[in-house]
Amino acid sequence: MSFGRLFPTRPVVAAARRLYAAAVAQARQPALYAGMGAPDTPEGRFELYTLHVVLLLHRLKGGGPQAVETGQALFEAYLRGLDDALRELGVGDLSVGKKMRKLGEAFYGRAKAYDQALESLPEHNALQALMGRTLEGADTAALAAYAAKACRTLDGQALEQIMEGGAQWPPIES
Repeated sequence: MSFGRLFPTRPVVAAARRLYAAAVAQARQPALYAGMGAPDTPEGRFELYTLHVVLLLHRLKGGGPQAVETGQALFEAYLRGLDDALRELGVGDLSVGKKMRKLGEAFYGRAKAYDQALESLPEHNALQALMGRTLEGADTAALAAYAAKACRTLDGQALEQIMEGGAQWPPIES
């Protein structure tokens, strides 16, 4: 007997895992790196994963108790992904906790700053300035325009669809 049958995954957790997988797939699009100059480094990938997770959390904000639960499960999937990535990079067990604490602090700082910048849309200046601080060398105007488009695309989708893990991302124009 498998553990999956003894402890089935709750639907909200499964949906959050789908959201996280979709955010990661979108953040790995080559056009973000080659076309928009995002650094193809662990730090650059962290920034883009964080951006996409924050965009989803921003969409879920204010959506009621189920949206809060989905957002929390999404954040937990994100943390699990970071932990796995650190281990794949060869970070030892004794150091993972310290690095995760730093990444968690960085996430909260980014999330707060992105949320404020997203509230100022359609004006892109705050978003572009934030990206200039976190994505050194990137085409921040293009990335800010993409993030604004992604925000509008997510806002145009039914909240229920997103809470079920079915977020759709816009195409990336480089």
